[in-house]
Parts: sequence; C-alpha cells; structure tokens
Amino acid sequence: MRPQKILPKWAPRIKKHKIQKLYELDAQGIYDEDLIIEVGYTLRARCQSFIAACQATAGLAPCPVCENLIPHKWDKAALLHCDGCSWELTWGEYFQTIQRKQLSGAEPVREIFQEFIEKFPQAKTPREQMFLIDRLLHQFHYNLKFSFTRPVAINLIQGRLRDVIEFMDQLSFGPKSTPGSATNRDEWVKKSQYARSWGQKNK
Repeated sequence: MRPQKILPKWAPRIKKHKIQKLYELDAQGIYDEDLIIEVGYTLRARCQSFIAACQATAGLAPCPVCENLIPHKWDKAALLHCDGCSWELTWGEYFQTIQRKQLSGAEPVREIFQEFIEKFPQAKTPREQMFLIDRLLHQFHYNLKFSFTRPVAINLIQGRLRDVIEFMDQLSFGPKSTPGSATNRDEWVKKSQYARSWGQKNK
C-alpha cells in the first residue's frame, strides 16, 4: 500500500474584514492588542510561506514534513525525495500547490517580507506592531523598467488586484491614526499609479 501523499501547505492571504476592523480602530486611536497580534502573525505566516514558495521555484523546495531543502531542476516528472524524513512528491505536483496563489516575487519583495518576519515579534508595543503592519501593507513590487508595479498587498490580502487596491484606498484613516501611517498612505497613492492603470486595462 502506497503512503498517502503529503502536499505542501501555504498560509492563506488574510481576509479583508480583519484589516478593515484594525484600521477602523486605529483611526480612533484604539489599539486592540489581540486583533493586532492576530493580524500581525497571520501576515507573518503568509510572508514565511511566500519566501518558502519562492525558494522552491528557485530550485530548493522545502520539505513539508521536516523543512529540509530539496534541490531540483524544474523537471515536473522528477521525484523530490527528502533525505531527512523520506518524504516524496514529484516537482510537478509540488508546483501545482504554488500556482495561482500569489506566491511569487523578486528579491526586493522577499527582503521586505523577511524584515517583517524578523521585526514583528521584536516590537514591544501595540503602536510599534501596528506601524510595522501598516508599513508592510503599503509596500510594492519593483521593476527596473516600470518602477513600482504591483502592491504587495495582493500577496497578503484576499482578492483580485483591482479589488485590493480599492480596499486599501478605503481603509480608515484619521488624526489619531498610528504615527507614520500618513506618510505610508501618501507614498501608497504615488507608487500605485502603474498598478491602477494596469488594473483599468484588465477589467
């Protein structure tokens, strides 16, 4: 009897209503510590999955059982075998778990996500944690030809690109919002112009 296949599992993108509630409270100067922790660690798990998936597509697939890195050469029929725990799966089956899940991006994005992974647990106050969440959500992918392209929010928040942009635009904001969020918001508006134009062309 063949053992049951164990597929890689990737942390899902966060639901919009969690982010919306977080910003509604923040605009009132209210820090809901439980919600901040929930949102922060959900985003952190997603960032970790994003980096692991990128690592897999770059030729080192993390084993879903013991996290051992398995080198491969992008042959979909080739069998990935983990020397650490004997787990096996073809690269084609592994790659199917990554496709169409917003789990790809260049090195600058992975650096942004890695920074959040490291810094969020170190933040000592809800204000610091909220600032890190806000800064993360307002970052962008970067391309030398087009400058700032897709917002990283599409990799972190459920929805299509156009929907996520509209959602980010409508997040609550006010004089009592976390210090620094006004700057993040202004930068978001400037840097999102390419993504907005692309979204309009692809309705």
